[in-house]
Amino acid sequence: MRMTPGQTNAPNSTGTLPTLEELQHWTWVMGRAQQMLMEAALSPPPDGVPVVPGFNDPATMGRVRDFWSDSMKLWQRFVDPSAEPSPAPKPDRRFKAEQWQSPLFDWIRQSYQVVSDHMLRGVDALEGVDPKQKEQLRFAAQAFVDAMSPTNFPATNPEVLDKIVETRGENLLKGLQNMMADLGRGQLTHSDSRAFEVGRNLAATPGKVVKRNYLYELIQYAPTTEQVAAVPIVIFPPWINRFYILDLAPEKSLIKWLVDQGFSVFMVSWKSADATMKDVMWDDYVAAQVDAIDTVRDLLGVPSVHTVGYCVAGTTLAATLAYLSATGDAAKVASATFFTAQVDFSKAGELLHFVDDEQLKLIGALSPEGFLDGRYLAMTFNLLRGRDLIWNYVTNNYLLGRDYVPFDLLHWNGDVTNLPAKWHLAYLTDLYRDNLLMTPGAMTIGDVALDLTKVATPAYVQAGREDHIAPPESVWKITEAFTGPLRFVLAGSGHIAGVVNPPAAGKYQYWTNDQPAATLADFVAGARETKGSWWPDWADWLRDRDAATVAADGARVPGQGALPALDDAPGRYVRQR
Repeated sequence: MRMTPGQTNAPNSTGTLPTLEELQHWTWVMGRAQQMLMEAALSPPPDGVPVVPGFNDPATMGRVRDFWSDSMKLWQRFVDPSAEPSPAPKPDRRFKAEQWQSPLFDWIRQSYQVVSDHMLRGVDALEGVDPKQKEQLRFAAQAFVDAMSPTNFPATNPEVLDKIVETRGENLLKGLQNMMADLGRGQLTHSDSRAFEVGRNLAATPGKVVKRNYLYELIQYAPTTEQVAAVPIVIFPPWINRFYILDLAPEKSLIKWLVDQGFSVFMVSWKSADATMKDVMWDDYVAAQVDAIDTVRDLLGVPSVHTVGYCVAGTTLAATLAYLSATGDAAKVASATFFTAQVDFSKAGELLHFVDDEQLKLIGALSPEGFLDGRYLAMTFNLLRGRDLIWNYVTNNYLLGRDYVPFDLLHWNGDVTNLPAKWHLAYLTDLYRDNLLMTPGAMTIGDVALDLTKVATPAYVQAGREDHIAPPESVWKITEAFTGPLRFVLAGSGHIAGVVNPPAAGKYQYWTNDQPAATLADFVAGARETKGSWWPDWADWLRDRDAATVAADGARVPGQGALPALDDAPGRYVRQR
C-alpha cells in the first residue's frame, strides 16, 4: 500500500500479540496469584483478626477465588486456544461484528464479561442490606458495567480501529462534531431530525383545534366515515412528551386508525411548561381532564364519553374518575382505557431509584424559574436503558462517526416538554415515594377526597410485557383498586411499542384471560395468546359498551358545531419549546 505524505501505519483489529516469553511470564504471574487467593480463601483469618462481612468472610473470599479462577481459565485459553475450547459467546449485539472474533479482541470481550458478571453477582450476594438499597446498588452497578464496555472506547473497539484506518481518522472528527452538537443542545441525539416535521409527516391526521386555554389545546379530528360511534373518545396523553406518539406516520397512527374505524376522536395537546405555570399542580391537570370531558359532551350533545389515559395521564385519569365518583358525576364517563398507567407505585420499577431525598432536592435546584427542563427528564429515561439509549449512540455516532438514522419514534422521544416543577416534585413525592393514591382519603382534589375503590367505571387496562417504565406487575394493581367491570390485556413489547402497534404491521401479540385472576401470574397462567395488535380487541370492547352510531355531520365535523376552529391540527402547543 502506498502511503501519502504524513500518513503512518495505525493499529487495526488484528492487534499486536505478546511474545511467547511474555505469555509464559504472565501465565506464571496469574497462576501464582490464583494459588495465593485459593490458599487465603481456604484459610480462616488469623487469631485476633475479625471476620468482616463483604471483606474477608468465607463467602466473599469464595467469590474472589471464583473470579480469579475464571480469569485464569480465560488467560489459559488465550495462551493456548487448543487446551480448552472457549464457551459460546453470550448473546450481546454490542459484540456482533466479525472483528470481535480475532484472538485479542475476543479475549478483551470475554475479560469484560467475566468482570461484569462477577461484579453484578457480588451485588446480588450482599447480605444485611435493605432490599430497596440493594436494588439501587444493582442499578448503579449495571450502569457502571454498561459504561465500561470495551465497545465504548476507541482503543478497545476493533470496529473503531478499523474505521480509523479506513477513513484516516475522519470518523473521529465527524463523531466529535456530533458530540459537540449534542453538548450544545444539552441533549443526546437519537435520530435524524431533518427527516421529520410536525404537521407534515408526523401529527398529520386532519383535524382542528377547537379549544385552547393556559394548559391545553383540544383537537377534534375530521371523520372519514359516513357514520360514527355515538360515544366519542377523548384521549389524554402524558405531558412528559408531545401527544403525537399516538399520531406518528399515518401507517402507525392510532388516531388515524380510530377515525377510520368510525370513532369521533378528540385529543388533548398539553402546553409545555414555562414560568407562567410555576404554580400549576396535579389538581389543575385533573380539572383540565374534567373540563375536556365536559367540553366534548356539550359540543356533541352526548351524556358521556370514552376516555383514554396514557402513562402519567392515566394515573391522573384514575384520580379524575375518583373525583367524579365522589361528586356524583361518574356517569359523564362511559368507559376509561389505561395505556401502561399506574395507580399503585409500590412496584413501579427502576424509576423508583430516582425518587430519594437527594434526587428530589436536585429537581428543586434544577427548576429556579418554576419549571423543569424536559432535557433533564429525557436523560433520566435514557439512563433506564443506558446500553441502548446512551452507549449505543456514543459508539455509533461519536466513535464510528455514522450518520443518524431517521426514526419517527426516536424523534418523538427527543422532542421533550418542560414540566411544572411544583407539580412534578409533588407527583414524585406523593405517588412514587409515598404511594398515597392507594390510601383512601390520603389525597384530595380541592376539598374532595379521592378513593379509587369507589370507581365503578368500566375499564380497559393495557400493560406491556417488557415495560421498564410502568412494569406489568405495577399496572396490574389497577385491577385491585377499581370495583367496576374490567378487562386486562397484556401486550407484547414495552412502554411505547407495546402501545403503538398497528394491526397492519403484524407485530407482537397480546394475552387475554376471561377467568378471574387474583395476581398477574394467575392471569398469565390461564391467558390466551393472540398474534398481532390488541387495537381491534379494544375497538370491539368499546363498541360493546355502546354500539349506537350517528351521522358524521354537524358538530361531528371540526369547526361545524358551537366551537369554531382555532387552528388546523396539530395546533400551536405541540410546536412550542
